[in-house]
Amino acid sequence: MSTKVLIIDDEPISRRITKNFLSQVEGYEVVGEAADAQVGFTEIVQKEVDLIFLDIEMPEISGLDFLRSLAKPPKVIIISAHREYAIEGFDLNVVDYLLKPVSLERFKSAIEKFEALNTANTIDLKKVLGDYLFIRADRKHHKINFSEILYIESQADYLMIYSNNNTKWKTKETLSAIETKLPSTFIRIHRSFIVNMEHVKAFNRELVEIGGEELPVSKSFREVVIQFFES
Repeated sequence: MSTKVLIIDDEPISRRITKNFLSQVEGYEVVGEAADAQVGFTEIVQKEVDLIFLDIEMPEISGLDFLRSLAKPPKVIIISAHREYAIEGFDLNVVDYLLKPVSLERFKSAIEKFEALNTANTIDLKKVLGDYLFIRADRKHHKINFSEILYIESQADYLMIYSNNNTKWKTKETLSAIETKLPSTFIRIHRSFIVNMEHVKAFNRELVEIGGEELPVSKSFREVVIQFFES
């Protein structure tokens, strides 16, 4: 089975080079292209995507903000002309960070990293426990069903998880780490908030109403959030 690839880059020549390189690597199929993050988001919603090649500086929404908005993103390899975003990119758990212009040798090295990581993740999937996760709080490991969670808030160096039965948990974990464990019904609306869209009662460009609370939608995630709910 081939790896499904999405290319998001506002430069047509860069997309062509990436496609050309992929044609020289066995087992990869380009299922979509996008010149901006909003179109890229639509592609992810509508298609099965295993790997994204992502530019950073694009119109409206940057590649990094786009990546932050995804509760459970596919694997990502960044291709950018700007080395100054590398640390921020790796903080978001990207597979690799390629600087333009990219050589075929360097491109293949990134593909090898993806394949190694993909193999490890296949093994880890055997440890996944259905529709719930365990979090450590109050010196115990608590089982929480995904369907119970209203939203998750980042506060300094810990998280607050709020449920629909008025229970809340405080755990020492990062928002980026926990979002990799969440299903696709969860979406980032702000640097500090992830919400379970199954519990959202209303929303607009600035707020999401959930569990009797109004949570802010940051400008960086606004268009992606609206498109997610309206798609």
